[in-house]
Amino acid sequence: MQFARELEGRYTYADLLTWDDGKRYELYDGEPVALASPLIPHQRISAELYVQLHGYLRGKRCEAFYAPADVRLFEREGDRPEDVKVVVQPDIFVVCDPNKLDDHGCKGAPDLVIEILSPSTQKMDRLVKYKLYQQAGAPEYWIVDPVSRIVSVHTLEDGCYGSPVVDNANTKITVGVLEACEIDLTMVFPDREA
Repeated sequence: MQFARELEGRYTYADLLTWDDGKRYELYDGEPVALASPLIPHQRISAELYVQLHGYLRGKRCEAFYAPADVRLFEREGDRPEDVKVVVQPDIFVVCDPNKLDDHGCKGAPDLVIEILSPSTQKMDRLVKYKLYQQAGAPEYWIVDPVSRIVSVHTLEDGCYGSPVVDNANTKITVGVLEACEIDLTMVFPDREA
């Protein structure tokens, strides 16, 4: 891939917007990382989570979105695309402040971020993105593990994520940032015959 331009060895959101090679990228402190296509089990889980969230949010102020959509975690009012060096594409995210949304995605931290682990993203989701979402102030971060069929819920307390609450495939899980919203994990992780 021929990148449009390089700024001191780093790229910005302005650069990312010009790349047209058909690949999806995230930026970590100006460093581009190409994203692989998700596997079918990942897609099934993502679709079910989105359907349940979208159904609950219909007619409400908050909105749910799914990848690919850009989240510029540290973008502030007045920033230009040239100023933005961190861009992620969470599997699913919920935004309750419509002022954070524009045609390209979300400016700042969403209220809820959900990442579904894949072999190629596991380290990034558990370490790098965990730290970025915490630093950006995302109130709730879910890590969904399709293999172990669990969801780890990380809630921001005093600027840090506390110990996760872990729910398994046989439970309903409460969305902390959405009043009276529960996700049925029996639908997210259905028993499938081989």
